[in-house]
Amino acid sequence: MRQFREIEEKIIKREELSAKLGRGNRGGKKLVLANGCFDILHIGHIRYLEEAKSFGDLLLVAVNSDASVKKLKGESRPVIPENERAAIIAAIRFVDFVVVFEESDVCSIIREAQPDIHCKGGDYKEEDVPEREEVIRNGGIVKIAGGKKLRSSSDLIKKISQ
Repeated sequence: MRQFREIEEKIIKREELSAKLGRGNRGGKKLVLANGCFDILHIGHIRYLEEAKSFGDLLLVAVNSDASVKKLKGESRPVIPENERAAIIAAIRFVDFVVVFEESDVCSIIREAQPDIHCKGGDYKEEDVPEREEVIRNGGIVKIAGGKKLRSSSDLIKKISQ
């Protein structure tokens, strides 16, 4: 039970973001923000998050809400509910904090947490990251992590359902 309590403590409420992780509240530690749906966790997710963590001291992972995943991926998604996806990500030892967000992008999370680095997966180029301007406006930089995309939850779900 103690371990699950530690996992739950990593999951923070949206309204706690700036108070807990805002630039003046993290003791000079470098904050990295990564985000995704994480609907059926796979090795590509782990590589992405592990490399993201290597860029700083604290890793905040923003997980899309169920409603957000549905808008992005379609009515049959997510397969795993948001509270479980958040707990699974929080269980990864190198993840420091997890927050669930409703929007289709993480611009509001960037404004609230002001990460030093916003990390996207290998299927992006730095100049094509949708939140790039928001990151720069808030004093951060964008980095790409995890290498070339080899897997996707969507492909795994299709394969399982065949």
